[in-house]
Formats: sequence, C-alpha cells, structure tokens
Amino acid sequence: MSLVGVISDTHGLMDPEALRLLAGVERILHAGDVGRMEVLRALEAIAPVHAVRGNVDTTLTELPPALLVTLFEVRVMILHDLGDVVAQPSDVREAIQRERPQVVVFGHTHQPLVAERDGVLYFNPGSAGPRRFRLPRSVGYLHIAEGRARAEVKLFG
Repeated sequence: MSLVGVISDTHGLMDPEALRLLAGVERILHAGDVGRMEVLRALEAIAPVHAVRGNVDTTLTELPPALLVTLFEVRVMILHDLGDVVAQPSDVREAIQRERPQVVVFGHTHQPLVAERDGVLYFNPGSAGPRRFRLPRSVGYLHIAEGRARAEVKLFG
C-alpha cells in the first residue's frame, strides 16, 4: 500500500501539525491556494510535491492551474476549483472526460469532501491554512493499492 498526502488552501500558513500528519507519506499533492513558496519547500522536505495554482496564487505563476499525474498506477487530476461534483464547469467536465482520471483532487471550498461519481473518486482534503468561519482544518490521505485509491480526511487544530 502506498500513502499519498493531500493538502489544500494553506494560504501561506504551514502549520507544524499539518507537517506532522504528512510525515511518512511517499508523495504530497497540494490543490492550490498555496500562498507562499515556503509552504511548498516545507512540504518538499517530507516528500516530492505536485502542486497547482489557486485563485490567491497570483504571484506563483510557475504553478500550473491543473495537473494530471500517475501515482502508483492511479491517474490523479489535481486542480483548485472544481465548482461542484455534480455541476462542474464545462471545461472541467470536458477535461475529466478526456483525461479519464480515477481520482480528482481539488480544494477551494475549505470543506473536506469524499465522493464518488461515475466511477471517479472526488477528494477535497479541506483547508490546512488559517481557520475560516467554523470550518475544520484538515489534511488528507490517498491510500493506493492494486491500482485503486481510497481517501481519508484527518482533522486537526
């Protein structure tokens, strides 16, 4: 079994508790709103990182708006703003249909979500950045084995 850490919406804050929860993962996915490159450097000290640009990452132009990666035989699409699992913007829906990922990792809403639709696992790890409203702070894991992925959310703070 392979373990992939998933984080989003750090907004420039790299909480030591989030780093502790990600210790030991083999890869890390950051679904945007990174905030500062120092966040990615802290994550890279743990494992290789795949990150995308979020709506607040206006100065982090080196980050792509979306990525498609294969991790341990599982195709994973990473983007920041999915819209809604059911009512996705047409460009997102078309990219998912074209690329056929098994997992779509996203952020933006600050709300953890694990859902399956049309054979695709949709996973939002929630926000690991500053607390907003009454939403929990969290990171996530993708447990990958035999070409299949299972998502898990870990609350903290």
